Amino acid sequence: MLSARSLFQEIIDSDDSYRLFCSIAAGGEAQGGWENARIAALVPESMRDLAPKVTRHGADEDKHGRIFNALLRKRGLDPVPVPPETDYTMLLERRGIGLPHEKLRRDEPLTEYDIVVYLSHSRVTEQRAADQMEMLVRHFGDHPEVGKAIRMICDDEDNHLAYCHEELLRLARAGYGRTIQRTLRECALAEIAVHRDVSLAVMDHMGRLLNWPRPKRAALAVGIHGMYAYERAGGWRRMVSLEMPERRNALDGPSEPVPAF
Repeated sequence: MLSARSLFQEIIDSDDSYRLFCSIAAGGEAQGGWENARIAALVPESMRDLAPKVTRHGADEDKHGRIFNALLRKRGLDPVPVPPETDYTMLLERRGIGLPHEKLRRDEPLTEYDIVVYLSHSRVTEQRAADQMEMLVRHFGDHPEVGKAIRMICDDEDNHLAYCHEELLRLARAGYGRTIQRTLRECALAEIAVHRDVSLAVMDHMGRLLNWPRPKRAALAVGIHGMYAYERAGGWRRMVSLEMPERRNALDGPSEPVPAF
């Protein structure tokens, strides 16, 4: 029987698939760290109070990248290049979602609208990250090798999601409500398509590394397309709703240090 637990167990039991999984995760987190660091440096003067929280967000993402690399080192493995078709961040940017890297590389202040775009994009992608980490904690939170790491990352992702809710609600009260609503919808509809494509690509690579039989690969592809159909039909709405979180000021303070694994 195919399940998230059995699939992930297969992935972490094999050095080759585990190395690819951790490399993809580390690469995405490091990219997120760079993006947030640049945004923090370019926050417009009218929103400078947001800069420390964006900095903290980026520091957390950098920490997650170091955690995945530490998991590789613990097993005596080196990272591998991330296949382009599995690069979630790059594929989102190609669809025009979030702030383009070309803009972030320039030393020109961002606009308030840019910050709305950044937070809306983060609201959507952090929902995906929080959902995935919650699933991993549910099945592997007590795992002797990866449990501590995924529990820590899951807690950070919950903080990031709370921060996005709180800041977007504050901006909505300041008059950006319709812009936020429109941007969230655009981001969510693009994200679910990118997530489908990346999931198919990752499972294809894992299938070849783990020698999965053709029927198993086909069943997984059907499941991924089925999830996309559900999200396209209305499941995407969970990624755009806004409510005041229980965790207030979730990114107030420095990032927690990386523990030893």
